[in-house]
Amino acid sequence: MAQAQIEKSVGKTYTPRNIYLESRYRLAQLNQRIRRAILEREKGSVRSGTYDDAHATKVGDFYDTHHESFMRVYGSVIQAFRTRNVDDLLDHQIKSMGLRPGQTVLDAGCGVGRPAVYFAKKAGVQVDAITISQKQYADALSRIEAESLSGQVRVVRGDYHRLQEHFAASSYDVIYFLESFGHSTAKEYLLDVCWTMLKPGGLLYIKDLFRRITAIPKHRKQISAEVRKINESYRYDIAELNDVLTYIRQKGYILTSVTTVDLKLEDFEDLSISNEFQNLTGIARIENWRDYVFPVEFFEIKCLKPDYDINQRLDRYFLQHLYHRQVQSEGEQPGAMSTANGNPVKATR
Repeated sequence: MAQAQIEKSVGKTYTPRNIYLESRYRLAQLNQRIRRAILEREKGSVRSGTYDDAHATKVGDFYDTHHESFMRVYGSVIQAFRTRNVDDLLDHQIKSMGLRPGQTVLDAGCGVGRPAVYFAKKAGVQVDAITISQKQYADALSRIEAESLSGQVRVVRGDYHRLQEHFAASSYDVIYFLESFGHSTAKEYLLDVCWTMLKPGGLLYIKDLFRRITAIPKHRKQISAEVRKINESYRYDIAELNDVLTYIRQKGYILTSVTTVDLKLEDFEDLSISNEFQNLTGIARIENWRDYVFPVEFFEIKCLKPDYDINQRLDRYFLQHLYHRQVQSEGEQPGAMSTANGNPVKATR
């Protein structure tokens, strides 16, 4: 009798519906554990790395010491490769990054906050920003308050290698560096940090100067000397472009474009602003322009954090790349793709 009751009870418990619901529950629990493991792995990749913040402290001291000179020469947009009207440069960067309303973006090395404020107002994005300089931080706070953007632009003082100490992981649609990436002497570590902070599918944008590779052998020694001079004077670490691209690809980012900065020739300032700063401060001053060999090139790098686990579905690498180039990079809304005859079709991934 007892055995019959047990069998009856088991039959009621393990009905097809109950088995189905139990399977769904256990699968959901497994997916949660996998997501937590991936997040912990990403955080752990940063925590386990080695990083010395001594250089970042020097960068902050440099900008604090020369703050007034930077403001006098550069104004509120501290970028050497620029347009005469800096709004044209910022408009170019909005277009290049594909900024659009509702996105959450991170300005890594924000200076006095002018680009962050401009992007918030013009593109409708929510901006978190970070600078290592106390004087830049104070100036950025004042600028944000003056523009009544305290609810849309947030700035902190800190080291962009420590983003996870200030902001939430996996929070950003875009992280951008506007001639600030080169201040890092730990670029692989920094790219790991950015990976942790980006949402799946998020964009990493770097506009910076890179060591020039010349076809003229006698210029190589001069370029090396000028690179050392810039690094020492500006607390910089000018990178080899190929090294940075290797770091990006090894991490698992999808590299979508590397290009020179596409500014109209008539709008370009011809780097005269850097000369003015050098003459004012004496920093890295160039005495003989006739024999000077320009040591750097400026590039924009764009890459995506995949929206899938890079250890799974390796076939999606190409599809993700194709989707970005044909949809996002053309400024179209996700989900529509132009065909040769101009008719939209549904984009698939």
